[in-house]
Amino acid sequence: MRPECPPGAVPFRDLQCALYNGHPVLGTQKTYQWVPFYGAPNQCDLNCLAEGHDFYHSFGRVLDGTPCRPGTQGLCVAGRCLSAGCDGLLGSDAREDRCGRCGGANDSCLFVQRVFRDAGAFAGYWNVTLIPEGARHIRAAHRSRNHLALMGGDGRYVFNGNWAVSPPGTYEAAGTRVVYTRVTGSEETLRAAGPTSEDLLLQVLLQEPNPGVEFEFWLPRERYGPFQEEAQAQGWSLRQPQPREVDPQSPESPAAPTVIPPRTPGPTPDPCPPCPDTRGRAHRLLHYCGSDFVFRARVLGRVRQAQETRYEVRVQLIYKNRSPLRALEYVWAPSRCPCPPLALHRDYLLAAQRLISPDGTQDWLLLPHAGYARPWSPAEDSRVRLAARHCPL
Repeated sequence: MRPECPPGAVPFRDLQCALYNGHPVLGTQKTYQWVPFYGAPNQCDLNCLAEGHDFYHSFGRVLDGTPCRPGTQGLCVAGRCLSAGCDGLLGSDAREDRCGRCGGANDSCLFVQRVFRDAGAFAGYWNVTLIPEGARHIRAAHRSRNHLALMGGDGRYVFNGNWAVSPPGTYEAAGTRVVYTRVTGSEETLRAAGPTSEDLLLQVLLQEPNPGVEFEFWLPRERYGPFQEEAQAQGWSLRQPQPREVDPQSPESPAAPTVIPPRTPGPTPDPCPPCPDTRGRAHRLLHYCGSDFVFRARVLGRVRQAQETRYEVRVQLIYKNRSPLRALEYVWAPSRCPCPPLALHRDYLLAAQRLISPDGTQDWLLLPHAGYARPWSPAEDSRVRLAARHCPL
């Protein structure tokens, strides 16, 4: 059986590309830094992408024993991708199912496949989905000038964070290797074999209206319930289809997944449904670290406009700010039924994002749906100050 590389080891193909770093190629004296490129036709050629550029170069064959693609069992031998079983033996018929079980039948996990279609009236970071611990075969893709961004469970960005675009390449996150590609034509993809060892947060940095971000992953059955609860708390899944469940099958001939019919909701007399539960340290830490502003404010007024709610607030104490705040500010919630709702003449601790319209003519402070907005108290003041110590610098 082929032994697994230890956690944190540099992938074999990455090492081979790095051998050409700093050496002149292409008949010039110009040098580049090289990372693997997986979009070329022959996956057993050493195709390397020049970091910071939109071209790749083939340096011939990869060395024998190089995996054909991340997360697959195939190995390159003499320039050909040969099949290997999940037991690590060339020529073996043993196959790992999508749930990670060698010889399994895809019956211990669910396939989550959705499209994030929020129009994105504001430039900035928008949450796409939580990728839960235990997720496998993760993929996300879009075609636009926007950028995918990935955040770890500690609030630290893996790539494309803090308004800076990262180079394509292979990144370590949550115990797996994430392959991030960006090619000419404004197409971006994210792939990871998994399983993830902790939750990840997929975001999109909007610079133009969102045409749709496709994402998918396989999730152990026992983790789907907690994932759905967290997704609802963040306001992502209420308008999304249910996951696909597959019938037990042979891994050699996978069948098309069948869709679980969504449950029909009963009539809701209240035009504003109950807000999801947003209590807990993880929720506080996520929003404190990921927000542009955290401050204490008193609500002076409230106006509902179309699909938005505008609060007039008096800023009393600032815990975190990326730019100056005025004594009186307008804070926007993207719904006529904001969650959580803010009561007039009460003090709150608020975590807000600064969002700028694509044409740069409007600037908002936005309270995300199911975000961090809690009545101020000395205890909550202590908790938010503690959360500040756990954010990455």
